[in-house]
Amino acid sequence: MYPQLDSVQKVDIAFYYIIGISIVILIGIVLTMLYFLYKYNHKRNPEPADIKGNFLAETLWTVIPTLIAISMFLVGWDSFTALRSAPKSALNINVEARMWSWNFTYPQGFSADELYVSVGKPVKLNITSKDVIHSFYAPAYRIKVDAVPGMNTYTWFNPSKKGVFDVYCAEYCGVGHSSMMSKIHVVSSEKYEEFINKKLSEKESAVTLPQLLKKYNCTDCHSLDGTVLVGPTLKDIYEKEVTVIENGKEKTVTADEDYLRESILNPSQKVVKGFDAIMSSYKNDISEKDLENMITLFAGEKVSDSKTDGKKVAEDSGCLGCHSTDGTVTVGPSFKGMYKSKETVIRNGKKIEIIVDEQYLRDSIQQPGEDIVEGFDPMMPSYNNLSEEELDALVEYIKNVGKK
Repeated sequence: MYPQLDSVQKVDIAFYYIIGISIVILIGIVLTMLYFLYKYNHKRNPEPADIKGNFLAETLWTVIPTLIAISMFLVGWDSFTALRSAPKSALNINVEARMWSWNFTYPQGFSADELYVSVGKPVKLNITSKDVIHSFYAPAYRIKVDAVPGMNTYTWFNPSKKGVFDVYCAEYCGVGHSSMMSKIHVVSSEKYEEFINKKLSEKESAVTLPQLLKKYNCTDCHSLDGTVLVGPTLKDIYEKEVTVIENGKEKTVTADEDYLRESILNPSQKVVKGFDAIMSSYKNDISEKDLENMITLFAGEKVSDSKTDGKKVAEDSGCLGCHSTDGTVTVGPSFKGMYKSKETVIRNGKKIEIIVDEQYLRDSIQQPGEDIVEGFDPMMPSYNNLSEEELDALVEYIKNVGKK
């Protein structure tokens, strides 16, 4: 309808059109009422008229509202299709909602809790939810799109002006709903490149074993804490005696550098006893540099050693949306003073007193429904998707906040 206009302008036109027609109709109805009050006053018409019907009037009040409704639909449809017609050159950003934060993942593979984009560069948002229904609402760009668990949807916008613009959740999603906010930072192309390079350097600056394993989705099947999943655990795997099946025969081998390399590049050659040969080869997927780093880290770095910023993990995971760091009680208990404190929790329907130690913190992050702190609702989702390194960093962060 208006091909030269962007989605924001088309949405505005739809609003102005509907509001304008509504005002005209309101004025028309009020004036008609006043006219009838004057003309058909009982003093002027002591004998009420018996009107049998008026074909013209009945036709007009049927046809005109129908045409008005159709015109409103067409203008609204034009604005809707504009929000769904993302340019092919748009920057693709994956948006994940969770109670109660937003997570933006860039094509380069890193994530942030606030969105940074380059002015004049169209942005396509691929939106979903991790837990319950949320709604991505960016009023500056007239965007309101539901984020539904298990469903992917999208919208787009053109950041034509520099500035910082608010993002809200427009669907009630629990007690932390009002704090589920973020920002869209529209910056120059130079500032945007600086942001990308900074994030990439942060991502690559401290390469640890958990980071590499997570990069190649190894931790989907292999745990880092001794838990047996689809595949054998990788905890303390280096130089460990392993029983494998090779060519149909059982044998014991040492998990040295050669064994680890072979298990990554040709996993079906030696299959750990008790597990199925379902792992695919990473020969064409992993770079030689990453492979060397992974094997070196297996040999020299303990899984529990963490170089990740725990505060960043807390921010990216949405922890600070429910837990304060200054002692304020919000949706959940405050992190301040939590470590080594005494807490009354509900476990299996019974009240017990516990000391908040490191193991309790780990369990509360991965299995929050086991021990519920008295006075709080059991609404925290499980964060068992965190890598061992991220979990270590988050626990250490909470411990340090507790010391302040």
